[in-house]
Amino acid sequence: MHDTADSGQGKGRAYIMLATAALCWAANAIFGRLAVGEISPLLLVSFRWLGVLILLCLFARRHIMRDWPVLRTRWRFVCAMGALGFAIFNTLFYLAAHSTTAINLGILQGSIPVFVIIGMFTAYRTQVTKLQLLGVLVTIVGVIIVGSGGSWDRLAALAFNAGDLLMLAACALYAGYTVGLRQRPPVSSLGLFTAMVAAAFLTTIPLVGLESFLGQLQWPTPKGWLIIALVTLFPSFLAQICFLQGVSLIGPNRAGIFVNLVPVFAAILAVAFLQEAFELFHGIALFLVLGGIWLSEFGKPA
Repeated sequence: MHDTADSGQGKGRAYIMLATAALCWAANAIFGRLAVGEISPLLLVSFRWLGVLILLCLFARRHIMRDWPVLRTRWRFVCAMGALGFAIFNTLFYLAAHSTTAINLGILQGSIPVFVIIGMFTAYRTQVTKLQLLGVLVTIVGVIIVGSGGSWDRLAALAFNAGDLLMLAACALYAGYTVGLRQRPPVSSLGLFTAMVAAAFLTTIPLVGLESFLGQLQWPTPKGWLIIALVTLFPSFLAQICFLQGVSLIGPNRAGIFVNLVPVFAAILAVAFLQEAFELFHGIALFLVLGGIWLSEFGKPA
């Protein structure tokens, strides 16, 4: 595997897979916006993970059967990770899509690596360098610019868009999930992913019940069913498979850099497919978020 990773062909294949994963995750912001009025958010989350679970049961049965004895002993961990990292994260994500733009969703997703640095320091007291701290501060400034819509008046009044705040909460939650993966059981990535997807789907059942009780359940329109299929196939299934393959070829540290493409791709897709306006403040915020991530990566402890 090492030889393949170091070869030009192996690296090229890894780069294509990782860029594809980032593109699929960016497309999720577009799908979230398109879903508004076509299917209620909690039902979309539930159908999403049910679809992924069916696909994984078809393609990953061998991994599940082999890993089940270990996974069963860590069922609390699996349930917590699937519920928080997949079900609740996506619930907040699709709720946010009802009141903010796809460009904002994408740029704010870029804050996840910074939340991870904060989480790792809080949970494990991992070393944080001065450059990493600078990267955190630069990214936070970018996030504040997005949340305030580039308006000094809104910033002074601390009047942030509700959707942006929900998205930030989702990012913090996903960072917690990422930090939690440090305690993952010694099983295959596909086996663990399948178990967490199952936990995510089970978590969505009472959430859909609550949505129905509140009178907010909306059954999918024909366009809604198409969005379910796209969300299941691309950001949920294909992106994960591509990312796992990319990590196996060039390693997690180098592969993680490609996640930084998500806000860039999301901005491009939002302008191209949703005709959203890319304002000057979006460009400044995107530059600061990506710059902050770069500083954090460059300043990692040796």
